[in-house]
Amino acid sequence: MDGKVTLSHGAGGELTFEVVKRFFLEKFLHRSAMDGVGLDALDDGASIKTKNLEIVFSIDNYTVNPIFFPGGDIGRLAVSGTINDVSMLGAKPVAILDAVTVEEGFSFNDLELIVNSMKEAAEEVDVAIVSGDFKVMPKGKLDKIVIAACGVGVTEKGKIILDSGAKPGDKVLVTGTIGDHGVALISKREGIEFETEIMSDTAPIWCVVEAALKVGGVHAMKDPTRGGLAGALNEIAEKSKVTIYVNEEKIPFKEPVIAAAEMLGLSPYELLSEGKAVIVVDRELAEETLNEIKKTKYGKEAEIIGEVRREKPGYVLINTLAGGTRILEKPIGEPIPRIC
Repeated sequence: MDGKVTLSHGAGGELTFEVVKRFFLEKFLHRSAMDGVGLDALDDGASIKTKNLEIVFSIDNYTVNPIFFPGGDIGRLAVSGTINDVSMLGAKPVAILDAVTVEEGFSFNDLELIVNSMKEAAEEVDVAIVSGDFKVMPKGKLDKIVIAACGVGVTEKGKIILDSGAKPGDKVLVTGTIGDHGVALISKREGIEFETEIMSDTAPIWCVVEAALKVGGVHAMKDPTRGGLAGALNEIAEKSKVTIYVNEEKIPFKEPVIAAAEMLGLSPYELLSEGKAVIVVDRELAEETLNEIKKTKYGKEAEIIGEVRREKPGYVLINTLAGGTRILEKPIGEPIPRIC
């Protein structure tokens, strides 16, 4: 890999994987600890095992632009995203550590709004913010604010859920409408107005995951953030060595999201969400899981969108509204940079 880093290299698609493989997987010799899930899994987090518990960790950097957007801000995004990453491994989120870096001259009023949003998102799921750091960069050396957040969660030893666990016969659920966050950011950033304003779906969705876990039979989970639904489904299919068939008519999109995607020449399947999950669950428990998810605050628009098969391992195939079938490819990079 020659040349220089581009925005696409940090967008969560194939280019990001190339960077991770060359500069991290091939360099770090010790990639797991205490018999837990490590870097090789390339999942939403990692774990270490104790006598009775598995402790899950997740870390992410949040560099969204703009920092205030319809339905949220960078503070709510950072805490919600971190809680959701821990949740995707089947662990109950319990704590967050954060590091906030701002540009010299950043408004204290804006900082207070952002911190209040962090507080409110954490309190929604009774997560403690236990430690952190605050630094200032010289003016012009940083674009406003960056937040790094580390999440901690717990589950029973051996009960962790990986995105490589999908099995033939499973059903695939999404917990709500797709692409809302992506369109909310585009509209704010580009000054585009729609008849109906799309609000970001940024939210901590442990309540949704907990409802699914209580039913049982969850085999894999992934939140459709960078890379959107296409990225999440492809990661599950590749890692699980299965085929995922999706029915286009079952995927919940809001009409303005489809309209915005068509207007901007973007695939709605690659637009990210920040308060949704893809959940792969045992066929026999799929309807019950769906019903329980629909009872939660953030799962009312959940749908079963497809199923897992074995004949073309690593592929995601979509049955289109026109009656055909096509491959839903994994994104190369995020179509909209600095969106999470």
